[in-house]
Amino acid sequence: MAELYADVIVDISHEKLDKCFQYRVPERLRETLETGMCVTIPFGNGNRLIRGYVTGLGGSCNFDPARIKEIRDIAKNGVGVEDKMIALAAWLRRNYGCTMIQALKTVLPAKQSVRKLEHRTIERRMTREEILSLLGESERKSQRAKARLLRELLDQESIPREWVTGKLGVSPQTISSLEKAGVIRVVSSSAFRNPVKLDRTEESRKALSDGQQEIVRKVMEDFDSGKPDTYLIHGITGSGKTEVYMQLIQEMLSRGRQAIVLIPEIALTYQTLLRFYRRFGDRVSVMNSTLSPGEKYDQCERAKRGEIDIIIGPRSALFTPFPDIGVIVMDEEHEGSYKSEATPKYHARETALEVARLHGASVVLGSATPSMEAYYRAKKGEYQLFTLRERLTGGQLPRVCTVDLRRELREGNRSIFSRRLQELLADRLEKGEQAILFLNRRGYAGFISCRACGHVMKCPHCDVSLSEHKNGMLVCHYCGFRVKKPDRCPECGSGYISGFRAGTQQIEEKLRELFPTVRTLRMDADTTRTKDSYEQILSAFANEQADVLIGTQMIVKGHDFPRVTLVGVLAADISLGADDYRAGEKTFQLLTQAVGRAGRGTLPGEAVIQTYQPEHYAVAYAEKQDYEGFYSEEILYREMLGYPPAAHMLAVQIFSRDEEGGRRLAEHLAAESGVGRGPAGNGFSAGRPPGGAGLQAPASLIGPAPASIGRINDIFRFVFYVKCASYDKLVYIKDRLEDKIQLLSLADESVQFDFDPVNTM
Repeated sequence: MAELYADVIVDISHEKLDKCFQYRVPERLRETLETGMCVTIPFGNGNRLIRGYVTGLGGSCNFDPARIKEIRDIAKNGVGVEDKMIALAAWLRRNYGCTMIQALKTVLPAKQSVRKLEHRTIERRMTREEILSLLGESERKSQRAKARLLRELLDQESIPREWVTGKLGVSPQTISSLEKAGVIRVVSSSAFRNPVKLDRTEESRKALSDGQQEIVRKVMEDFDSGKPDTYLIHGITGSGKTEVYMQLIQEMLSRGRQAIVLIPEIALTYQTLLRFYRRFGDRVSVMNSTLSPGEKYDQCERAKRGEIDIIIGPRSALFTPFPDIGVIVMDEEHEGSYKSEATPKYHARETALEVARLHGASVVLGSATPSMEAYYRAKKGEYQLFTLRERLTGGQLPRVCTVDLRRELREGNRSIFSRRLQELLADRLEKGEQAILFLNRRGYAGFISCRACGHVMKCPHCDVSLSEHKNGMLVCHYCGFRVKKPDRCPECGSGYISGFRAGTQQIEEKLRELFPTVRTLRMDADTTRTKDSYEQILSAFANEQADVLIGTQMIVKGHDFPRVTLVGVLAADISLGADDYRAGEKTFQLLTQAVGRAGRGTLPGEAVIQTYQPEHYAVAYAEKQDYEGFYSEEILYREMLGYPPAAHMLAVQIFSRDEEGGRRLAEHLAAESGVGRGPAGNGFSAGRPPGGAGLQAPASLIGPAPASIGRINDIFRFVFYVKCASYDKLVYIKDRLEDKIQLLSLADESVQFDFDPVNTM
């Protein structure tokens, strides 16, 4: 019988993740040993028994077989947190294409050399009478700092040292001299950092509606019967999805389980955390990129030790090492930021399902505009679908007005603001109500459109917009189609054909020209660079310190401002011009979410959508807040062209310092994929893969072509796509290409894989 070898990591701190050791698997363990398991192994010259984690299994030996030691046994203490993390890393490595080391560094908490947070307390060692005597002596000698400290110690036996050095202004030297004299002692204790700094004012719990109660009942019934599932809550904006999340989490906590709440943007952390903290107190913490390395590490340690039960954060919060997760909530699940743009390019939704499987947990997805993928699976019965159609406040969805900017131009209005929006802004300012102006810049990448008729220059082969390059050419970044930029619109002959040039700062300036006394706040990449900038801007607007909030997509995601009664969407169709097959979906989601920010309190809301393409189905359905109508039309397009969720896509991304070398490598790998070009595809042309029906599914190749940004930092970028109904087939192609790449010994080139990409490269 052929030998079986295991790759084992003996220390899973980040600094040691660059090396695995190989061990022989004894015959008695071959049927039971799996990747991710904890094993005991002999290590070092003395063969002392230590614990390690299996990161891979295979039949080849990288060293002299005679020198390979044998695994002693599988660890007997059951599956721990680390075991689940290793298994999750192995899953990431297989499904998203990366090294095991990259996967481990993604899922494991950053065990860095960070200083522990120390709390130091000053305790008095003398009686009150002795302290009083010393105080009198200090006052006679004008030792003011010493006297201040002694005066405090008259009534308090212990005082935090940071308060003494801060508020009392006592120097470390004075503290040290008193300690040496035996008057006080300084006691140190280590503590974990807590990034949550909120005052808890417990709010009264809202009674759930019948629809909300039914969701909670069904999820917990499935969980208690040992059949946790995945649930999609399609609830209109303001329908109370967060209340459902909190009640589900309350139920899980009562069963001794923990919860992860995923949010798409750091900008949402403050409002979300505030609501959960008021409900659950110190059992809640956060995990996001604004935390220091020490704060991140401490939150992981607190989770392991059971000091917290709920973590809130973007996709990386999924890897919080809770021992017994009960529910993973993914709010605004449609958001593209749930997809990692760094290797491994995992999607939080799919990864959450795997984490839930490892823990026996439930997954709850929520959105007013679910992703096509989630709704498609719900329609097929893979997820359980719930719908909330009413606002908790009893109010109605905002009244929406769509303004045709082509007509505005014909009638002489060349302003950023339509006449209707100007009228409504004046009305809200007079009434003392608030407004949000949303600049839809998502997907802007130099596309060309006509301001007179709204026509967008598109690729005839891929139905995505063409991007403008500096050489005057329009290029498709899916298939490489190129055409010279026209001087006049090919649809109506107008000379008003160009790209869009406007930013939030320009909008703020124009708004102040119209309304000189208006108070504005801006929320974009420039104004949110500091650690607390999100909270400061949102708090200021919530406290009515501004009349109008201006920003990009970060201001329309999940925020709740009761005084906002008007939302203006400027250039609604910019995202329709993105060179991306998801352009219609992203536009519909953004517009629907933006409109939903208005009228969330007791006051009725209005929204104005300004567009050059009012007839586009994404804009028309957003105006009506009709998700089902949009989905029915969009899914036909996806099925016809073989795009997700009707099929799957693998993007193979090539990076090279040499342009010609990168192009040759892209062509070579495209050929080595064994997939035929063309929309229908012809399966494998270079041998068929082994396995079941999924691996026999036909696949098709698009490209190679230069990436949408062809060069960054002197690195040339190319990409090609493989489409197939079977995800397993794409994984097989990825594995095949990885084997080919290893044989090439690349020096100046690198290759990355992206499954079902959310954004084009």
